[in-house]
Amino acid sequence: MKDQLSIIKYNSDVININSKIQLNQNLFSFLLEGQKSVQYAGTRAEINSDQFFLLSSGNCLMSEKIAAPNGRYRSILLFFDNQLLADFFIRHPQKKHVLADTKEKDAFLVFEKDLFLTNFTDSLGLMLASGQPLSLQMQKLKLEELLLYLTDHYPLRIQQLRNVSDGADDELLIRQAVTGNIDTLITVEELAFLCHMSLSTFKRRFAKIFSSTPNRWLLEKRMEKAAYLLKQGDCKVSELYLELGYENLSSFIQSFKQIHGVTPKQYQLTH
Repeated sequence: MKDQLSIIKYNSDVININSKIQLNQNLFSFLLEGQKSVQYAGTRAEINSDQFFLLSSGNCLMSEKIAAPNGRYRSILLFFDNQLLADFFIRHPQKKHVLADTKEKDAFLVFEKDLFLTNFTDSLGLMLASGQPLSLQMQKLKLEELLLYLTDHYPLRIQQLRNVSDGADDELLIRQAVTGNIDTLITVEELAFLCHMSLSTFKRRFAKIFSSTPNRWLLEKRMEKAAYLLKQGDCKVSELYLELGYENLSSFIQSFKQIHGVTPKQYQLTH
């Protein structure tokens, strides 16, 4: 049986890019050194060591980067299940205006570290450094302390985590995933993973919604944006491919020509 709550140190010397993560529990991640990016179906964020974040359970893509050549990736992770979160909200009900005003559903929340949160993270580090296992009672006490502080200072944002448990229908999830990734070269397999679907199911449901394949739809949308930016006149082709998520200029030119029949430079000269 999986523990309801666990607090661990996580250190790494390896750079990880777009690792597929299946979170069975919610997660507070306190970044001590390095950089992290997190991507859910409809949203993404970059986090540095001056921030920490709260992730809801579900599928996401994570990248972990080491800031300096001799640096490391260091963090403290606090995992907890939905039952503990539900119990907290029962024992500490939020005010009616907060419940009424907050309908958004964010899969993750990013917080800037302040003095309290920095000291809180330090206290976790000291307890873990002792080498003694933390009792479940102590872990629950630290989670309660953190949730109380965040609820008091960020009531609307904590309510968003509560809302996300209501879930989203498949069509909304697919639309969020693809529209949120027009500017990134994400694979169809990664999109399917973010939508909690097999590749075949994702393609079938995508075709029903958009009457196209995911690769073709994304290509057309990216090139529509490219054409729009080129019409503005002051946009350089050599810079545009980076903005649209391409790794090199030649692949961008090839994609543009596939949709518009001419190179980006030729298009810009005639429009």
